[in-house]
Amino acid sequence: MSQMPTGARLLRLLHLCDSLFPTGGFAHSDGLEAATAAGLVATADDLRQWMAACLDETLGRSDGPAVLMAVERFLAGRLGAIEELDAEVHALRPSSAARRASRAMGARLMKTWQRMHPHPDIERLLVRADRGHTLPVAFGVVCASTRLDARTAAEAFIYTRLAATVSCAMRLMPIGQSEAHAVLASVLAGVPDAVDAMVARRQVEAFAPALDVVVMSQQYVRSRLFRS
Repeated sequence: MSQMPTGARLLRLLHLCDSLFPTGGFAHSDGLEAATAAGLVATADDLRQWMAACLDETLGRSDGPAVLMAVERFLAGRLGAIEELDAEVHALRPSSAARRASRAMGARLMKTWQRMHPHPDIERLLVRADRGHTLPVAFGVVCASTRLDARTAAEAFIYTRLAATVSCAMRLMPIGQSEAHAVLASVLAGVPDAVDAMVARRQVEAFAPALDVVVMSQQYVRSRLFRS
């Protein structure tokens, strides 16, 4: 594959990370709706702590490393190893709703990207897994198809998930745009260290029972804005 100019890769990454990109992520709060309904997240400081916990645990130990590993395996042509990684990431999610949401968003991401930027190995992956791939694995794959390095892909993925959380918070909580983005900036400051740690570990793992319980409580929220 010919080398893509740096500017072109950057533009594709910006497009991928834009909230307008049609993955369906706007329909999911990743448990924040249940947390706000239960009064667990009610202030800007609560939101900051929630997002920091997500960065340290869910993104830092499971989804982020999955993006890293998906990029490396795709660039090495190890499509079977990507399937193994995807199965592990899927199995590590205790909530069935979270598993379905991740697969739905991942499938939509890869199919949409393939229509815009066809790649033979993405086509092979789509044929091998008609059920779709988890969102972090799909994100890593499409970044790798653009020849982005693994660390950049992981940082971009983490940004999209934290920004999506802030977007949800502005619809769920009495918090304005300036205050919400101040929270986002505060948490983003911890991303480089989180990525350093995941690069050193290079494995997916999951143990965040408090976050998992909140995610599984979403179905019991009386009046919902989000599917999960």
